[in-house]
Amino acid sequence: MNSEATLKGLQRAPHRSLFNALGWTEEEMRKPVIGVVCSQSEIVPGHINLDKICDAVKQGIAEAGGMPVMVPAIAVCDGIAMGHTGMKYSLVTRDLIADSTECLARAHAFDGMVMIPNCDKNVPGLLMAAARVNIPTIFVSGGPMLAGHIDGRKRSLSSIFEAVGEVTAGRMTEDKLKEYEEKVCPSCGSCSGMYTANSMNCLTEAIGMGLRGNGTIPAVYSARIRLAKHAGNKIMELVEKNIRPRDIMTKDAFLNALAVDMALGCSTNTMLHLPAIALEAGVNIDLDIANEVSEKTPNLCHLAPAGPTYMEDLEVAGGVYAVMKELCKRNILKTDLITASGLTVEENLKSAFNANEEVIRPIDNPYLEKGGIAVLKGNLAPQYGVVKAAAVVPEMMVHEGPARVFDCEEDAISAILGGRILAGDVVVIRYVGPKGGPGMPEMLSPTSAIAGMGLGASVALITDGRFSGASRGASIGHVSPEAADGGPIGLIKEGDIISIDIPAHKLEVKLSDAELEARRKDWKPYVPEVPKGYLQRYRAMVSSASDGAVLNVAE
Repeated sequence: MNSEATLKGLQRAPHRSLFNALGWTEEEMRKPVIGVVCSQSEIVPGHINLDKICDAVKQGIAEAGGMPVMVPAIAVCDGIAMGHTGMKYSLVTRDLIADSTECLARAHAFDGMVMIPNCDKNVPGLLMAAARVNIPTIFVSGGPMLAGHIDGRKRSLSSIFEAVGEVTAGRMTEDKLKEYEEKVCPSCGSCSGMYTANSMNCLTEAIGMGLRGNGTIPAVYSARIRLAKHAGNKIMELVEKNIRPRDIMTKDAFLNALAVDMALGCSTNTMLHLPAIALEAGVNIDLDIANEVSEKTPNLCHLAPAGPTYMEDLEVAGGVYAVMKELCKRNILKTDLITASGLTVEENLKSAFNANEEVIRPIDNPYLEKGGIAVLKGNLAPQYGVVKAAAVVPEMMVHEGPARVFDCEEDAISAILGGRILAGDVVVIRYVGPKGGPGMPEMLSPTSAIAGMGLGASVALITDGRFSGASRGASIGHVSPEAADGGPIGLIKEGDIISIDIPAHKLEVKLSDAELEARRKDWKPYVPEVPKGYLQRYRAMVSSASDGAVLNVAE
């Protein structure tokens, strides 16, 4: 179905009368109708500039002969939602965004769409919608924030979360913390490290749904406006050639995205989002394949929080395409795939080059020989757990220690900041998974508190929740099955010995199968109360994190 369903023929006279009410001319009604899905708002720093991106996209569409119509999409700022009930409402918006965009696109019979996301769940939600609706679509994000500058060093949002722990530990003054408040987020845009928003915007390039620079051109650069105009132009070419999201987002394209994910050292949240997007595209991505991809894909970038470089540095070094060009030196990527540029991956990469070999390491001199994310399994995570290996210090790659068990994030933070967590401990936060949370809240506050208290090289954290891309250290999330589903993480007791072996992809508790089974007989689930409404419906419908935490649909 396309716009002819609402604009052509005698029976559509009533419909045309409504377009007249919108101020459309007869000439405009003869043009392809392009939905411009814009998630601009005045509460999300990464989205406050999207009205300007939207205007540029609309100009590009009009110049190329289309009729642009802006429609909205919601977004939650994970940073503002962090550490309180609001974080339960972050991941759940991914499905709201996909569903509402599907409704808008199909109800109004768009001929094509330009998606304008930026932060966190907004990007995967719109990618899911693009795959589901499957009309010609292109993405142009709002762009990353510039890094802050304090004492001659670049800083970002993760810096101030860790600074709170430093103040508590007496390692920083409150006056210095105030300086961090004022300087770490100096511009609009998605937060400046390789956090979830920037990870997903970069992977949108890698998978072929965004133009060069989509993930890396800073939000405040004029080049971002030019990119938006080009995206507006390009959607008309995609409509003319009928190049659709499922033509682009093939199994090989997802494998390319996984490889780029490993090379960049992206957020662990990509391990939730890529399978969910793939499902909508009719592609099965079993996360067991992540370790296979990691084995052959070196980690080439250590952007914040893993290292001292930021998104603006990646852009100057050549961006995502330069990383992909390095991977092609070992034939890691499939390059004959069509993309939203109308060209193949190979054609897109012709002019790409690595302009800074410290920001993007050459493939023969990587930061790590294996990729930036590792999937772990064992008797504590029979389905899987995931860790951002690129952000783990060497001494924590293999670790054993006693479990310190908490059934909510708040109690864990209190123990960390209260000095009750000691070197060698393994903090366990459970009943915060997709069902238990519900909504699988991010654990940036406790990981930052651990780092700020000076325990980042001696304390691990495991959870059936998830981590912000801003988290670093031996932080293992997505442990599945989750506690609320009867997973072994719900059977752990204070003092049990937890064994972590990231290179061997192992996560285990030093208990026999008989002991675990005996404990299971006495186990009673703890179900946190939630407000009446969407969270209750979400809890009833959501799948395991190992399946991408997608909403189950009745057969």
